[in-house]
Amino acid sequence: MTTPLRLGTRGSTLAMAQSGQVAEALTAATGRPVELVEVVTAGDRSSAPVHRLGVGVFVSALRDALTAGTIDFAVHSYKDLPTAAAPGLHIAAVPPRQDPRDALVARDGRTLAELPPGATVGTGALRRIAQLHALGLQLEVTPIRGNIDTRLGRVLGPDADLDAVVLARAGLARIGRTDVITETLDPMLMLPAPAQGALAVECRVDDHDLVELLAALDHAPSRAAVTAERALLATLEAGCSAPVAAYGELAEGETGEEIYLRGAVISPDGTRDLRLSRTGTPADAAEIGKALAAELLELGADSILGQEGHAGPGTQQFGSTE
Repeated sequence: MTTPLRLGTRGSTLAMAQSGQVAEALTAATGRPVELVEVVTAGDRSSAPVHRLGVGVFVSALRDALTAGTIDFAVHSYKDLPTAAAPGLHIAAVPPRQDPRDALVARDGRTLAELPPGATVGTGALRRIAQLHALGLQLEVTPIRGNIDTRLGRVLGPDADLDAVVLARAGLARIGRTDVITETLDPMLMLPAPAQGALAVECRVDDHDLVELLAALDHAPSRAAVTAERALLATLEAGCSAPVAAYGELAEGETGEEIYLRGAVISPDGTRDLRLSRTGTPADAAEIGKALAAELLELGADSILGQEGHAGPGTQQFGSTE
């Protein structure tokens, strides 16, 4: 009997769900059995906001286990990964991306426009907080942490203390909770985080057989879009306190397939909001992201990001929140 491949995963409901889906897809594509191995990360043990814990807090333990050989591969929410490459490790696959948009879950089935002035809205991402302020709806926005069920309980549970929360639609879809969504937010209102909705399947770079095996899960359009988005983030050198958004879409252009990339840098209070777009071919995905970031910097994005925004490449959310 073939020895099962060991897939490292965090123990949250979302992490287990998305890792289980990757495991099933790999077995279906290759016939190889896969077993899940739970790995506890520093982020799971702390209730502090991620911007205080440091970049990559939800992935470092998984990467340590990979390097040590206690697991064979790992599945990450791609937006949790620092933009700097991890020595000795390789993103072997980016499976088909879930809907990257943000979703509102509000009391009484309300949409964002139906929330009254002063309504309390909770979210874990500075990017979302900044964009909610930029809309000028006079909402009371508060940072929150916790897993998806905890966050939903702040709105839908017996001890609910918020009028609404904003989460990534992809996470709700992966755990089968899209029924609670009262509005899927148009990217024109709420541009997603770079790589939101995408998964990164990572293994050791020298495990050539596994690299080849995992390639069966790779979805080229998803990889191209995420590559462009993360190149923008890396070029901006945006760290945990930087509200940066990016969304790449692939569409058929006049001369073939092209990427349409939108990027934004928003001040935390929403008073400054730079938004630009750029197009190019999927083969030039990284260059599209770099070029769009350069344009944003020329317009003053660095003054919005501030010194903290140049602390190093990373993510921009309070918690690992698909």
